[in-house]
Amino acid sequence: MKVLHTVCGSLGNNCYLIVDESTNKSALVDCPEFSDKILNLIGDTELEYILLTHGHFDHIAGVEQTRKRYGAKVVISSEDSKMLLSSRENLSAYTGESVSCTEADIFVKDGSEIMLGNIEINVISTPGHTLGGVCYIAEDCLFSGDTLFHNSCGRTDFPGGSYSQLIQSLRRLSELNGDFKVYPGHESFSTLEYERKHNQYMNM
Repeated sequence: MKVLHTVCGSLGNNCYLIVDESTNKSALVDCPEFSDKILNLIGDTELEYILLTHGHFDHIAGVEQTRKRYGAKVVISSEDSKMLLSSRENLSAYTGESVSCTEADIFVKDGSEIMLGNIEINVISTPGHTLGGVCYIAEDCLFSGDTLFHNSCGRTDFPGGSYSQLIQSLRRLSELNGDFKVYPGHESFSTLEYERKHNQYMNM
């Protein structure tokens, strides 16, 4: 497995491509825009999934065009699924933009598994930033969306946010066995062991 990365979108989002090198099948984690950056990231891999950590506009703005281009299946939690359909729900209406998509293809929940070629991707429910936020684990990589950041965590003052839920979600991530590379939705990468030791929000 390899993980490729680019920064794109109106809020400087991290977008990741998980690639199963044995089959050349790939999955995007979040899709902030449809652009040459995204096309180059996908390259000649076979894009099977667009895995959404949550439904805010800056994570989904490129979903519809990317899905149409590659025939990829869109994956999101059922709790956040309505955000794909409404610019008010995904908050783009408040920015002067209007982001919306058609309905997702796959609705995941805590404990869901997705097979990408020979790679098993596990879903952990991590509400707090949004009602239906999730993280994805593939091998030793944790794609944490806007739940866990380097030395920080996601904000909870948007509709559907809950500080108490977010702290519970961070505690759950902290209790995972072993160490993981942490790939967040914004800013720099980290490791779970570092965050356990230094991130004040993981120790509340």
